[in-house]
Amino acid sequence: MKLTVAALAVAASLSTSTTTTQAFAPSLSRSFRSPFVSSLPPLHSRLVGASNSCSSTLRFSTSTTTTTLRMSYTVGIVGATGAVGKEIRQCLEKSDFPVEKLRIFGSSRSAGSNIQSETFGDITVELFDVDAARECDVVFLAVSGDFALEHAEAISAGDDGAVVIDNSSAFRYKPEIPLVVPEINGQETKKAKLIANPNCTTAIGLMALWPLHKLFGLKKIIMSTYQAASGAGQPGMDELQDGTRVYLEGGTPKNSIFAHPLPFNVIPQIDKFQENGYTKEEMKVTWEARKICGLGDDFPVSCTAVRIPTIRAHSESIVVETEKPVDLEAARKALDEAPGVKLVDDPDNLQYPMPLTATGAYDVEVGRLRKSLIFGDYGLEFFVSGDQLLRGAALNAVLVAEEMNNNGALKALKKVEA
Repeated sequence: MKLTVAALAVAASLSTSTTTTQAFAPSLSRSFRSPFVSSLPPLHSRLVGASNSCSSTLRFSTSTTTTTLRMSYTVGIVGATGAVGKEIRQCLEKSDFPVEKLRIFGSSRSAGSNIQSETFGDITVELFDVDAARECDVVFLAVSGDFALEHAEAISAGDDGAVVIDNSSAFRYKPEIPLVVPEINGQETKKAKLIANPNCTTAIGLMALWPLHKLFGLKKIIMSTYQAASGAGQPGMDELQDGTRVYLEGGTPKNSIFAHPLPFNVIPQIDKFQENGYTKEEMKVTWEARKICGLGDDFPVSCTAVRIPTIRAHSESIVVETEKPVDLEAARKALDEAPGVKLVDDPDNLQYPMPLTATGAYDVEVGRLRKSLIFGDYGLEFFVSGDQLLRGAALNAVLVAEEMNNNGALKALKKVEA
């Protein structure tokens, strides 16, 4: 039987006395804490709309007994052997998200193989099947857009379908599908059972842009990106490493993943060129920034996306024009206090964001803050680095699930423990 968190709360209050209800109400946990970054405040203060959220543990008491209702979830990952799928599993292993059972679905090539997990034990990969996926409470899709288009809606359909968090671009631009960065628009997760995860470049940049937008109001965004090989998944990383080895041995690197050999090169093209001269990767930043932040369809966002020969973590140079005059100290304070952001802005000591330090980190590094020479008092320039497999993909997806658990949007099997 699947019940919402809110329904459990109502059931508990109806089955106890007024005294019980009074004891229950204040104990809707305010102490939930995401394990990703120990220095961050509790999740309810980090995510939008979480002030009305419920935690993964609901407690109510009478004068004689104490009963704990613990929500537990069956979670599925489709594509768990790929770069993003592996990171989703590892994020779940470190998360307090209450997983009762983890199921991994794959193709006929991987079905029957075993994946070892310190948290969840040995997991046998199951051959993907829509009906089997629908048995889960939450399904993470780390697969192609074509696969998502074919199966995501079937997995989530109906009251008995699973919540689906899709990492592809298949549903990002559909008006009825929430596109979510939890710290920005987590309340959108209450509107649908199919949630789209944003493009990695967009998610990383918005972690820095959102607090500045709230403080100064943004008028224009101009972005140039420096994107690692892992943006193309494991095959991209393999091509860079193999090609570098060939180059250093005096040979000529070959390319099949990237438009040109990437070792000791930069490629000002990611994805296909569009009619307006931008690539699709660049337009993703424009489309997604507008949707996630509610900026309007005509808000000016321009991006130039460049592939660089690093293994992991994307970087971005961002220039903004603002509605209000920029106060640099206020900007630094806002970024320093923003959830999911690490201020690294000490040029005198050569401290600034870099892929080297952002790799494997959950927070997005932000630094090199200065007033814009172009926009003067109404402009700001800065540099960000973030691990796109985490903040731009797996971590964001798991945080979406955490937010849905907290705000009552997620339905799950519940266990009652005395």
